Amino acid sequence: MWMGLNMNKSFLFALPLMLIILIGSSDSGKMVNHNLSIQSSDVFNLSLPEGFKIELFASGLGTPRQMTETDDGYIIVGTIREGDIYALKDTDGNGQADYSKKILSSLEQPSGIAFNNGSVFFSEISKISKIIDIDSKLNNQEQSFEAEVVNVIDNLPADRWHGRKWLKFGADGGLYFNIGAPCNVCLNDDDRYATILKFIDGEYSVYARGVRNSVGFDFHPQTNKLFFTDNGRDWLGDDSPSCELNIANQPEQFFGFPYHHGKDVQDPEFGNINHGYEIIKPIFELGPHVAPTGADFYSGNMFPDSYKNNLFVTLHGSWNRSQKSGYKVVRIIFDADNQPKMQDFLVGFLKGEEVLGRPSSPFEMSDGSLLISDDKLGNIYRISYEG
Repeated sequence: MWMGLNMNKSFLFALPLMLIILIGSSDSGKMVNHNLSIQSSDVFNLSLPEGFKIELFASGLGTPRQMTETDDGYIIVGTIREGDIYALKDTDGNGQADYSKKILSSLEQPSGIAFNNGSVFFSEISKISKIIDIDSKLNNQEQSFEAEVVNVIDNLPADRWHGRKWLKFGADGGLYFNIGAPCNVCLNDDDRYATILKFIDGEYSVYARGVRNSVGFDFHPQTNKLFFTDNGRDWLGDDSPSCELNIANQPEQFFGFPYHHGKDVQDPEFGNINHGYEIIKPIFELGPHVAPTGADFYSGNMFPDSYKNNLFVTLHGSWNRSQKSGYKVVRIIFDADNQPKMQDFLVGFLKGEEVLGRPSSPFEMSDGSLLISDDKLGNIYRISYEG
């Protein structure tokens, strides 16, 4: 069952919401609509499976991407065009952030955000930095954070084409991040391009190769295997190749780029080159040009048991397809044999060919609810389950 949600394109931060709650099973298959009042005549409908509730967690953020949560419950998010990093918090437990502080500005596309051992890590195009003991600084109401920034890595490629990062810490303590190919499709002598890298003990190494541009990966909660999305190349038509979901079962496997795309597309320019790699093909094709920009495994207890270990993926949406695709949040479900299937989870950002919003990143909060950033409207939505 699905439920529709009326959302407005111009929000005020932490605006009070009026919601009709649904009671029912998330697997019943019926369609239900409900209304959200936001003082506007310009409205669009978002739909979720029945039993789920969506609220505006924060707005006015510009172009928010990846999010993380600190030990004290601050949500940290970077904005790619504005170059800002915000700390947000729901201090009264009503599902909406009522605290907002811009802690850094004038950064170069700080898309990647992660929290580890008391520090918040953030990426720019050519470097990764951190702020140590972030909770203490926020709780003590420090006014300036620029002097608190500590360099982690400062010698990464400076290309803006596919230069935005996704950050994730593994159980091994390593910081994993991507370096996209600086092109649509090409070869490059710098073997850091088209990879996922691992940084640990002051050094980084290649963890996965042949990865065109993975903006979204996470470790399976049970197996600790790295599941990552990859954005397919352009200009081979509307329906080819597909964006991908892959598994890295061990370090330094090769996933095809630029020679091979999706499960069965040989590149017309590079496909005949004898490259010598064993190509690991994707476990699932997400669809052509859907542009995955975030991935997060669900391990919480708020959602029904059937959502446990599902992978939420934000499909940011196509930019050059004659008929637009993506613009939604999907869940990847794995059966008893670990075979994936995909179901729509949050839809309504696309009305015909009109783009109303662009989901950009999912993040599971410590209470089990799910945040979704929208870098077209500058919003973060909070999804909870009430049965």
